Amino acid sequence: MSDTAAIETAAGATGLAPWFWPGIVLLALVAGYSVYRMAAIQGRSWVGMATAALFGAWVVLFWEVLVRALDVPRVLLPAPSLVMGALWDHAPKLWGDFVQTVGKAVLIGWALGCGLGFCVAVAIDRMPFLQRGLLPVASLTSAIPLVGVAPIAVMWFGFDWPSKAAVVVLMTFFPMLVSTLAGLQAAGKLERELMYSYAASYPRTLLALRLPAALPFIFGALKVNATLALIGAIVAEFFGSPTAGLGFRISTEAARMNMPLVWGAIVVAAVTGSVAYALLVALERRAAFWHPSVREG
Repeated sequence: MSDTAAIETAAGATGLAPWFWPGIVLLALVAGYSVYRMAAIQGRSWVGMATAALFGAWVVLFWEVLVRALDVPRVLLPAPSLVMGALWDHAPKLWGDFVQTVGKAVLIGWALGCGLGFCVAVAIDRMPFLQRGLLPVASLTSAIPLVGVAPIAVMWFGFDWPSKAAVVVLMTFFPMLVSTLAGLQAAGKLERELMYSYAASYPRTLLALRLPAALPFIFGALKVNATLALIGAIVAEFFGSPTAGLGFRISTEAARMNMPLVWGAIVVAAVTGSVAYALLVALERRAAFWHPSVREG
């Protein structure tokens, strides 16, 4: 049997028209060209967001078409229409999961972890002898595997959100500590010598010179920790949680093979992480507008 006959036989076996794959290739070329043209627009602040939205729309379209055409089982990969239907049908349930995971564990753990890392970094900068004792301990906390500490946190703090917040604190502490320390050292030597010549105290130098210079580093840690906190809280819910939470929903519905709802919970988590990152980027542009890295971005 020739190659052409084999392809036609395979296409007939799957119920696809002969023009299906050429049409997909043509549609992919149109999609790529449209995204390229959108990204090439200059001088418009909305271009980046519009390009990302257009690219996402094309991905969803191809996902829907290919899953439907190839008859992929929903257990393996549900169509986007099924995921959107699950989001609509189970919106109250997913909202409760969102409040349990993001509104409690993630926000509280992220704020505590970042605040603790910042305070320890300032203490180490003020008293360098602490660096010999605190940094090794802090690096040790970052090396603890999440799957090992999550069950311990459940044993210590119970099945509700405080145990998940404790895991988030542990995950977000070290990145903020290291980034803040690096940022505090980013102020120029001439500027620090000028503050010293003015007999400026450490708090004055910190507020007027070193913290402003450290803002890009601090915001970088905040953005990284925003996604780490969400991942940590969701994974921690796999090891014990009340009957609510995005991690709880993913694990229980996956056991029931209800994959559209599993993907719905994943979409909620992904959108939450993207929105949090975008809000922190906007806040950074307002707080550190003078910094070259922000102006160039």
